[in-house]
Amino acid sequence: MKECVIIDGIRSANARAHKDKGWFRNVRPEELLIKVYEALFERNPKVKPEDIDAVFCGTANQSGMQNDIARSAWLAGGFPEAVATNGVGQQCCSGMAATEHAARAIMCDEGDIYIASGVEDMQKVPMMFSLDMPPRLLDRYKMEDLPMGATAEKVAERWKVERVDMENMAFWSNKKAAEARDAGKFAKEIIPIEGEKEDGTKFMVDRDQWIRDNVSMEQMATMKSPFKENGIVTAAVSSPLTAGAAAMLLMSRDKADELGLDYHLKYVHGAMAGCDPTMMGIGPIAAAKKLLERTGKTVKDIDVWELNEAFGSQSLAVVRDLGIAENAPFDNLNVWGGALALGHPLGESGLRIIVTLNNIMKTDYKDAKYGVAMLCGGFGNANASLWEKVEK
Repeated sequence: MKECVIIDGIRSANARAHKDKGWFRNVRPEELLIKVYEALFERNPKVKPEDIDAVFCGTANQSGMQNDIARSAWLAGGFPEAVATNGVGQQCCSGMAATEHAARAIMCDEGDIYIASGVEDMQKVPMMFSLDMPPRLLDRYKMEDLPMGATAEKVAERWKVERVDMENMAFWSNKKAAEARDAGKFAKEIIPIEGEKEDGTKFMVDRDQWIRDNVSMEQMATMKSPFKENGIVTAAVSSPLTAGAAAMLLMSRDKADELGLDYHLKYVHGAMAGCDPTMMGIGPIAAAKKLLERTGKTVKDIDVWELNEAFGSQSLAVVRDLGIAENAPFDNLNVWGGALALGHPLGESGLRIIVTLNNIMKTDYKDAKYGVAMLCGGFGNANASLWEKVEK
């Protein structure tokens, strides 16, 4: 099979999904995607829009403004009608699934140049928007057990994750994200897009809005759970509602060499897994184990990990069960912070963590050979993908 390499990966900043305070509150989700696509072509002038074999775009809630956003954004951006698009839905894993579909198409020689993308605006298309739950699903599971917060509380109880450990994780997620931002680590992946401050002043948004510079363990300890009476999962240890978009340019290694393009990582393998939807956050345990078993790798073989921090409880359950770490700060996982600080635009996150992984392995971990990105998804979805440094 052919090899699939990452040529480039970029994203918008992640902004609050809030009608009054969100920096992208007046920017539609397809516009975020269009800006990301335009920047991708500007940064890679040897690749033209008409050269793309297809665009795979992940979105969790494909309704309202996000109804078939894969196609509508491409056409709204003025890009070629002849280029096919494919919307991918796997809840929070959608962006990663889009990436895997593109990578597999390249490896199977169905094409040489693909775009994988992901987008979500959780203000304009909120969770549960236009949802009509199947009655037979509710015969199998209780409705009150399916919302994300309820699943996080259940995981905390079953995996015996203590509140102080979750708050410690949130502290370090914000601290590392702030340090990475201040050191310019995200500059290679975030493309500036015009937004608005709370007072309506327009400005170029080039940083993630959710990072808390003055995160306080003492303040977190006073917060109450909105999900369960006397619960321990608070807003501080939950990924916040966010808007954002990301995209990657993926190419066969042969084509990249022909065009004289640079690359650092190649796709090795992806593994999807399912789990009990009332404990959806533990899904990456099964996905990562399947990924490692299929590729003959162990946890110790992986140099860098990116785990989407949906909740502190599920993140700690995952890293402990896999034997990656016990508590934050982590040595080789989410080294630039995670979703507790950066935000979690559902359909974007699975692709965003791969973009960040690629940049981490190109800069801070240049000698790292293997990296894994993984995340959970609503209704018991999970996904993990393995990436390898290319030896030239």
